[in-house]
Amino acid sequence: MSTETPRRTRFRLGSGQASRSRAVAGLTALLLPLAAMVGLASPAEAATSATATYLKKSDWGTGFEGQWTVKNTGTTALSSWTIEWDFPSGTGVGSAWDATVTHTGNHWTAKNVGWNGSVAPGASVSFGFNGTGSGSGAATNCTLNGASCDGGPTIPGDNPPSAPGTPTASGITDTSAKLSWTAATDDKGVKNYDVLRDGSVVATVTGTTYTNTGLSAGTDYSYTVQARDTADQTGPVSGAVKVHTTGGGGTDPGTGDKVNLGYFTDWGVYGRNYHVKNLDTSGSAAKITHINYAFGNVQGGKCTIGDSYADYDMAYTADKSVDGVADTWDQPLRGSFNQLRKLKAKYPKIKVLWSFGGWTWSGGFGQAAQNPAAFAESCYNLVEDPRWADVFDGIDIDWEYPNACGLTCDSSGPDALKKITSALRTKFGSSNLVTAAITADGSAGGKIDLADYAGAAQSLNWYNVMTYDFFGAWDAKGPTAPHSPLTSYSGIPKAGFNSADAIAKLKAQGVPASKLLLGIGFYGRGWTGVTQDAPGGTATGAAPGTYEAGIEDYKVLKNTCPATGTVAGTAYAHCGTNWWSYDTPATIGSKMTWAKNQGLGGAFFWEFSGDTSNGELVSAMNNGLK
Repeated sequence: MSTETPRRTRFRLGSGQASRSRAVAGLTALLLPLAAMVGLASPAEAATSATATYLKKSDWGTGFEGQWTVKNTGTTALSSWTIEWDFPSGTGVGSAWDATVTHTGNHWTAKNVGWNGSVAPGASVSFGFNGTGSGSGAATNCTLNGASCDGGPTIPGDNPPSAPGTPTASGITDTSAKLSWTAATDDKGVKNYDVLRDGSVVATVTGTTYTNTGLSAGTDYSYTVQARDTADQTGPVSGAVKVHTTGGGGTDPGTGDKVNLGYFTDWGVYGRNYHVKNLDTSGSAAKITHINYAFGNVQGGKCTIGDSYADYDMAYTADKSVDGVADTWDQPLRGSFNQLRKLKAKYPKIKVLWSFGGWTWSGGFGQAAQNPAAFAESCYNLVEDPRWADVFDGIDIDWEYPNACGLTCDSSGPDALKKITSALRTKFGSSNLVTAAITADGSAGGKIDLADYAGAAQSLNWYNVMTYDFFGAWDAKGPTAPHSPLTSYSGIPKAGFNSADAIAKLKAQGVPASKLLLGIGFYGRGWTGVTQDAPGGTATGAAPGTYEAGIEDYKVLKNTCPATGTVAGTAYAHCGTNWWSYDTPATIGSKMTWAKNQGLGGAFFWEFSGDTSNGELVSAMNNGLK
């Protein structure tokens, strides 16, 4: 292929915006369908020395994720455990991990699997499940090994209290959060309430408010409440409220480093002749933390393969292979997936996400939003295909744009993105990355205002905020303007079309700064027929580009049209009658400093092949994020 594939080109903010996404390698815990139910309690291990607590971790309307935690509060080890409980009619367990779950009618039983039955004194063990139905009803009539789940007595003729109302959170700071809830009821009176954080009791209070202090900045917590009656019986646990404390710097999970993520395009292996090996030879692989592999498609409400030949079938000769070993005709996996596997073996810190959607392939997300659980299931099955499951560490979705217009217009509603991200998190689990590329339209009433990005962020590790392509030669006559302005400036063609306004609006909506990555374009956008050196000039059309008019790689522009000035933190260049704007190592350094000062989780770029052969832009990002 000698030209770019138009189905995956970057977007422009006025009508769309470039993207990337990918799917997370997943939950390896055993998923067991639920059948009819049995449950034998062991009197020798009565629950007077152990407790079982229930937590509803997420809810997507038609289903939910639940978790039970068994804690040994006694002085001798448990050798096995069995939890029994009742769900309201219409609510059940669809699949479970780390336990064998069965049922008879609305009565459910969970038994330990072989490896997690033994629980030492003071230790705890959890299992989870995907629930079916609304999930609005709490678990009731719980027993652990035949006794009360709260470790206390069961009093004949004395009913346990009802569930308190789901807590609400307020006054959230770096280290504290205030919780409030509506009172429970009981036939003989409520004595007090247990406040549970992430499934464990952190306080017992007599009122219906509690302020939890000593928390960590920039951290997610989940709170529930259960009531105790005058006989010390506990009732069912309330619904859960998620709390994210303020402050805290965003980091690469597991390393403590700022995220430095780059997109690798599947079509780049054709006309651009850019392969995974180039990440190694350029020195970039040693300086990044993550790769988004772009793109997988979204069709019929499901994740599908984007380019099977480039992805897993293309045979590599020794000279183009990461480890210098040629592919054979009969090996089970070839293509870029196999090369990424080899790159990860050489650079173990790198995590790879499979990105789905993009400018051209975002049209399928509207149908996906109609059944988020089915969409998540399809993505998980594709990312976790045994042929390449070890290659991927997560999924990224690039929906341009939920409840707004891009290449096509979507009317799924402001909560559609939240439903999809919640379903993905539930399916992929907490050990895998789930991220999303999103708009940077910070204008009043613009794309950020049309979707619940704060709500969706609760299920995500971070957002890739596409802070580029604000302006370009789709406006053929200009005015000329930097396509990736960091800040506003006098004469900017549209208010709110800059990085600072976009980040500020997302923060104001409630997205934590640590979950925002600043976007950098490794390319320029330009016009021709321009006589004015400064921004704001008129033009006659798009400047010529190697693959597409109006766009050119940095590695070309740095030599053919060197920067002549800067505006709003981005370089511009006027050479002959052409006018270009693009980022240089110097402007990238300044942007990275700004990102750190804002408390952002790091930065990302589109895409590797636009950089020089020695990766000077990746180096600038790496140095700036330290």
